Formats: sequence, C-alpha cells, structure tokens
Amino acid sequence: MPRGRSNHENSELLPLSPLLLHILVTLADGDRHGYAILREIRSRTNAALDPGAGSLYGAIQKLLNEGAIEECRERPHPHLDDKRRRYYRITEFGRRIATEEVERLREVVRFAHPKFPSKSLAS
Repeated sequence: MPRGRSNHENSELLPLSPLLLHILVTLADGDRHGYAILREIRSRTNAALDPGAGSLYGAIQKLLNEGAIEECRERPHPHLDDKRRRYYRITEFGRRIATEEVERLREVVRFAHPKFPSKSLAS
C-alpha cells in the first residue's frame, strides 16, 4: 500500500519535472533500487540528466508521498542483494500521471514541430 495519498483526481505533481517523469519511466520497466534508477536515467539520457543523490532521493520521496510509487516488500535473493537498498515500483496512479504527462508532451511537440527545424537541418 502506498504511504502517500490514495485518491488522486488532480495531482500536485503535474506537470511532471523531467526527473520525476524519468523515474516513472524507469520503474515502468520493473522494480529498481535508487542507484539502479540513477544509472538507467544517466544511460537513457546519455548523462544529459545526471541528478545528484539529493535530487534523486528527494524526487523519490515526493513520488512516494504522492502515491505514484511505493516501496517494494519483496527483495532479491539475499546473496544478490544489499540489505541497505530500498526497492521501488510504480503504482497505478503513477502510471496514470506518467501517461497524462506523455500525452501533454506529445501535444507540445505536435504544435512545436512545424515551427522549429530538426537538428539535422540547423547549422
């Protein structure tokens, strides 16, 4: 059960910051601990988004408080795990707000695309 609120018609999270959205996208692939989330974000963005530990864990806490993610009770086999790690998973609410944000961004791109040339055309 999420530690945060349970009913969210209008979330204070929207629009999502890039970091919050990247955390949710990462967790949509499966449960992860904080450092694994960070590595995935760095990899996916070619280090263009490289949050420090304070920013990452502050964002994780915000998502926990809002009920967009939850801490996992299940853990990997003890010889594959470090007991200090906390694992997180996306909730249905988290999926819903990530979907809403992706739709919002699609609309922005749809309107902006004809106004700005692609990188390959710009000199």
